[in-house]
Amino acid sequence: MNSLFRLPEASTHAVTVDHIFYLLLALSGATVVLVFGLILLFAVRYRRGSKAKRGLMPEILSREFEIGWTLATLLTFIFLFWWASSADLSSLDAPPHALEIHVVAKQWMWKTQHTNGAREINALHVPLNRPVHLLMSSQDVIHSFFVPAFRVKQDVVPGRDTDIWFQASKSGTFPLLCAEYCGTNHSMMRGKIVVMRQDDYARWLTQQPEGDDLAHEGAKLFVSQGCAGCHAASSNVHAPRLAGLYGRTVQLADGRTVSADDAYIRDSILQPKRDVVAGFEPIMPSFKGLLDDGEIQSLTAYIRSLREEQQND
Repeated sequence: MNSLFRLPEASTHAVTVDHIFYLLLALSGATVVLVFGLILLFAVRYRRGSKAKRGLMPEILSREFEIGWTLATLLTFIFLFWWASSADLSSLDAPPHALEIHVVAKQWMWKTQHTNGAREINALHVPLNRPVHLLMSSQDVIHSFFVPAFRVKQDVVPGRDTDIWFQASKSGTFPLLCAEYCGTNHSMMRGKIVVMRQDDYARWLTQQPEGDDLAHEGAKLFVSQGCAGCHAASSNVHAPRLAGLYGRTVQLADGRTVSADDAYIRDSILQPKRDVVAGFEPIMPSFKGLLDDGEIQSLTAYIRSLREEQQND
């Protein structure tokens, strides 16, 4: 039920967030009633001229009551912290079968791209009752991807990949906003999320203009930017091979180990001398300023596809 004072619950995450909110509201209301009730009670009972007793407090209000009250408050706080933090952290850990969609923010629009290459501006079509994993980057300043009906909000920071996932539970069209002041026309950075039944979404996707998917775009960049000269399997240059790299643990020259995820690949492209792979020389130049965030996403998708190809071999 929607109303002026209640947002629709259009995702599984929204239900949890609302339950936490209602519990906090109830606890806060009970505390306010208790405090103001006691103030009113004491103001009347101990008013000037009242014959109420003003001696020592009853035994029940002694040390045991204070300890019990303090413990109850502490346990309530710990429970609320655990519940809220668990809900928040779970929104960052996408299910492995989630539908992956790339989002690029810039002043003042949201650019989204589906895995088959279909692109949208200030709009995002998603299927109903299926997890959707958003991989996001910014081309200029800090933005914040905010869908009030889903209760999801994630900062989109230049020079850094961020992600979030959700599962829409109600079909319809819902507002997409930027929740971070990002410039003069910040208020114009608006879009919409269109939630469709899964068969309708599949039909809509096939009707979009054909285009190369991210992995194919990344493969073209891999050649045009000269990456293949060192990293291709046929190359004679002593450089790390990329097949099977994504998701693997990488041993670095300084003894550390890192997981080859999106952030590691991005850092390796823009700051190649920071995490040098053990057994290799730091000779790769930085591509900072030569590739935009969309191109880095495409290259990452290509490297990820090399892992999937190897798994299928």
